[in-house]
Amino acid sequence: MAPMQQRLAAEFFGTFWLVLGGCGTAVLAGEQVGFIGVAFAFGLTVLTMAYAVGHVSGGHFNPAVTIGVTLARRFDAKDVPAYVATQVVGATAAAAVLFAIASGTDGFSASDGFAANGYGDHSPMGYALWSVIIAEVVLTAFFLYVILGATDTRAPRGFAPLAIGLALTLIHLISIPVSNTSVNPARSISQALFAGSDALIQLWVFLLAPVVGAVLAGVSYALFFGSGVEPVSLEEASEA
Repeated sequence: MAPMQQRLAAEFFGTFWLVLGGCGTAVLAGEQVGFIGVAFAFGLTVLTMAYAVGHVSGGHFNPAVTIGVTLARRFDAKDVPAYVATQVVGATAAAAVLFAIASGTDGFSASDGFAANGYGDHSPMGYALWSVIIAEVVLTAFFLYVILGATDTRAPRGFAPLAIGLALTLIHLISIPVSNTSVNPARSISQALFAGSDALIQLWVFLLAPVVGAVLAGVSYALFFGSGVEPVSLEEASEA
């Protein structure tokens, strides 16, 4: 296992890339590529950084993932606070860079959305709170099932980043119209901080619902699908 300093650096850069690549595509090129392009951008960020630094930190890039894999006994609980804090800092740093870039054009205002998550009037297609909660819980749970399954010691080695990146793409294809897709509290925090009060008021949903989904998957994966003889870390399970 890599030293903690290196693991946190990997989590910082991975989460930074996820927000800059995914939210950056939505903010800077959303009109050109549409929500399908944004969905693939998010998937590609995770795929590329999972291959680049996943072997260092496990490639979480998401507090919900860290909590889920901890409950599945794939990660040491004592390291959760450091991982989560680093992910939030990395996401916020990326949002600050994105804000600086986007401010270079006339008429830009982060209060117009800035790829923030929302429900009701702030949902891309006006979905109600209960719809958003269901989507975020279920999709985060399935994201964790994919992560835990792809990194299971019984799974083919070396393909986990591909499966995880494609799963995130699919999740965004489903839920961008519903909530602008969170499944990641760090990503939601970073955009809300710049988008303003409306996004901050609704932020609680995108902190709570993804964590609930991750908890459900983390505690039930072994029950549904069994496990290897000894649970191992994501780093070890992802090695080719």
